[in-house]
Amino acid sequence: MNNVEQADPREIQTLQMYLNEYGQQIEILTQQLGMIEQQRLEAAAAIETLRAVMENEDGAVLLPIGGGAYLRANVLDAGHVLVNIGADVSVERATAEAVEYLQDRITELEALAKKVAGSVEQLQGQATEISRRLEAAYRGARQAQAGQGGS
Repeated sequence: MNNVEQADPREIQTLQMYLNEYGQQIEILTQQLGMIEQQRLEAAAAIETLRAVMENEDGAVLLPIGGGAYLRANVLDAGHVLVNIGADVSVERATAEAVEYLQDRITELEALAKKVAGSVEQLQGQATEISRRLEAAYRGARQAQAGQGGS
């Protein structure tokens, strides 16, 4: 008889199912954390770029066109920026307002990241508890098998 047959097989199967589900949820939330961090970094880079453009007197910037290539371009209106506000909708804002909007977005992203990280931590705790229960069930099964084998 193997160890799984000695313990309650339904309980072990259920615990393994929960452990797998928690692992999948943790992976999804971890990916979300990565996307949130990427958005935060992009917003911070946009703020830095907008400030540099406002300080640049001649209006010349390097425009990335992909593949590590850039064009020198002149900014026609450094006082206004198109900002994506969600659902593929962009609005024109004064540069200072755009910076403020992006800073608010960073604050929201940081709060969301904290909430998601808390969920990951909670799921990891639950997964650890299930792992302990599974280990105890397997240990009990081994002891039961050793007890039967010694008779």
